[in-house]
Amino acid sequence: MLEELSYILIVVVLALNSLIAIYGIVYRRSLVKKLISLTILSDTVFIAVILAGFYFTHPLIPPVYEDLGGGNIDYMVKHASDPLPQALVLTGIVIGLATNALIAFGIIQSYRLTGTTDAKKIIEILSRSGVEE
Repeated sequence: MLEELSYILIVVVLALNSLIAIYGIVYRRSLVKKLISLTILSDTVFIAVILAGFYFTHPLIPPVYEDLGGGNIDYMVKHASDPLPQALVLTGIVIGLATNALIAFGIIQSYRLTGTTDAKKIIEILSRSGVEE
């Protein structure tokens, strides 16, 4: 009962965190705040993916094969966490880091060219200078 309640609480918190991050991406004008919101959203998705591969059984064991004899495989299937979501999250972290670095570089360059990180002001400055969107 307590495990189910904690699972529901975690899912609700992840949903609220996702909504707040999406709000920051859509409604904030600063490109830096948009990047921070994007990072928060990706971290929330990573936690949700890890949670999908996590079983609420007791005792929880790591997915490491020690002894394959007898009924150990059945015990491991019932009590071990799934390693695939963990591997996918590690890959996603590396890709997200590279993407965030590229976006941060673009924000720094737009600040150097326009003097602001406000998205609407950048569009106004670029439209006045004749650069097409």
